[in-house]
Formats: sequence, structure tokens, C-alpha cells
Amino acid sequence: MTRSATTTLDASVPTDLDSARAKLVYLYLAATGGATADDLCDDLEVTKGTVLSIAGTLRERGYLERRDGRYELA
Repeated sequence: MTRSATTTLDASVPTDLDSARAKLVYLYLAATGGATADDLCDDLEVTKGTVLSIAGTLRERGYLERRDGRYELA
């Protein structure tokens, strides 16, 4: 017997994020509760430079914090 899990994610993407990748990183962090840069690179299949650039933008806009080497939504 196989059970299906239903997960409801209550995360609204900020309207000032234009980049699809920035929205993806935001939603990923909302769903996982946080991740390292390497986790983001591996799971989203983006380069580390892209992750760091997006994380910098999200931090500047106050959406993201870095704690103990992990990125988490503010």
C-alpha cells in the first residue's frame, strides 16, 4: 500500500523578484527551511556563482539571512 503525502507550502514569492532562478531559490529555501550554497547548487543544478549572486541579491533586499553557513529566509 502506497501513501501519498500532501504538503502545503505557504510561501508567497516577493513581487520584486524578476528572475526565475531567484524565485526558485526563494521557494526552495521556503520549502526546506534553509540550505548551504552547495545544497542549492546540487539540488537546483545551478553554478555556485549563480547561487552566490542570487543569495547576495536576496540578502540585500532583506529576504535572506546567512546563519552557520546556511541560507535561511529572514
